[in-house]
Amino acid sequence: MRLRYLWSVGNEKGQAGIDGVSAVVPVYNSETTLGQLVERIAAVLGPRGPFEIILVDDGSRDGSWKQVEALATAVPGVRGLALMRNFGQHNAVLAGIRAARFATVVTLDDDLQHPPEEIPKLLDQLDKGYMVVYGAPIGGHHGLWRDVASIVTKVALQGPMGADTARIVSAFRAFRAEVCDAFANYNGPFVSVDVLLTWGTTKFGSVSVEHHPRREGSSNYTFRSLISHAVNMATGFSTLPLQLASIIGFAFSLLGLAVLAWVLGRYIVVGHSVSGFPFLASAIAIFSGAQLFALGIIGEYLARMHFRTMQKPSYVIETEV
Repeated sequence: MRLRYLWSVGNEKGQAGIDGVSAVVPVYNSETTLGQLVERIAAVLGPRGPFEIILVDDGSRDGSWKQVEALATAVPGVRGLALMRNFGQHNAVLAGIRAARFATVVTLDDDLQHPPEEIPKLLDQLDKGYMVVYGAPIGGHHGLWRDVASIVTKVALQGPMGADTARIVSAFRAFRAEVCDAFANYNGPFVSVDVLLTWGTTKFGSVSVEHHPRREGSSNYTFRSLISHAVNMATGFSTLPLQLASIIGFAFSLLGLAVLAWVLGRYIVVGHSVSGFPFLASAIAIFSGAQLFALGIIGEYLARMHFRTMQKPSYVIETEV
């Protein structure tokens, strides 16, 4: 067993200039689909030239890692990375990206919702001069709350990525390995691969691809986890929430001045001030809520600074096969 931290993996990226395709797949509780997934990826990439399939086990609780070990032994080009614990999908993808050896990297999910047969569409679009190409699903197969959470996530991405790019974001993506040089030294517990890619290029493209229903089990992304991811992206890679807090503070200051003017005007015109506990209680509740909201946003940023000073890594690799 070997323990390796992200910076040691990142140093291997010197090999990323070799022509070929590295397919990176984050793995979590998907032992029943990995065999078919690897077979289909190999069938697609094999005729195109050199390739590798990097399976990153993100602390699975089933037999996924044993399946990865078996595939790495039986199928040429398959590599496996086991993380010490569950770090999250984007962290696992980052680990696979930094371990990639070829000039082109493709990322896709482990549940067969991203058909490997659609990979050539992304690669062909990449040859048109783009540095990053997303596979935009033709049809979605999620529930109401998952769709709502996905919309919230994309709205959060519009700040750090720009509105046009955020609309086409997908976990099914292909990009040139040199883009990763822009975030080679990034080390933090909160990771958004899509935001990190914007650090290296503005040449984004997309192509329509099929999106299949999940064949086994249920999605590991809940509404709560997606909202949490959206908050992490907004506060971890953008100052938009701080600007929002400033705007809210300014707006409520104007509201306070308007209320003061109304109270003084009523006293001058009518001869007595505004009476009643409900008015006072409502005003206090509104302004207190605005203050707590602003403090909460500041607290989110302080928490991220705290984790960065702790030097908490994006991931830690336990074993490699």
